[in-house]
Amino acid sequence: MEIHRSWRSWDFKKIFGIVYFVALFIYLVVGLTPAKASDYEAATEISIPAIDLRSDVVTVNMVGNELPTPEEIVGRFTWAKHKTLLIGHASTVFPRLKELQVGSTIYYDGDIYTVSQMEILAKADISMNKVLAAAEQDTIIIMTCAGKDLGGGDATHRLIVTAVVNE
Repeated sequence: MEIHRSWRSWDFKKIFGIVYFVALFIYLVVGLTPAKASDYEAATEISIPAIDLRSDVVTVNMVGNELPTPEEIVGRFTWAKHKTLLIGHASTVFPRLKELQVGSTIYYDGDIYTVSQMEILAKADISMNKVLAAAEQDTIIIMTCAGKDLGGGDATHRLIVTAVVNE
């Protein structure tokens, strides 16, 4: 007895397999690629003369419990009144951020801010509820990696710079 496969079922399986592998390839190559500056539309910019920094700033949105960090520019996230979190990679955007001092000037979104506090905290000791809590006056929090490199754009600590608007 000879068994014949239907050409339709064979074509369906073959086509499905090809589509699956093409979709998987696109997901792995494109979907997991870090976001580049060209992937965002700049909302504003930041300038910190003391460390020769000038960067576009784009709005980022929470994905699950994480904020995606743009690869080569600054991302901003606002949760509460008068408080904006600015994030960026220490290796690309903020390599000299640790050189700032209390009193340094930051130009952001058309306003002038003065650094009021700088601290390095273990990643596990940071309360994002506190970092993102409302403030009495316009405040920016700049956060980037510090400490031991864990790979994949992560580190054991965070450098946190707080700056308040000049009134």
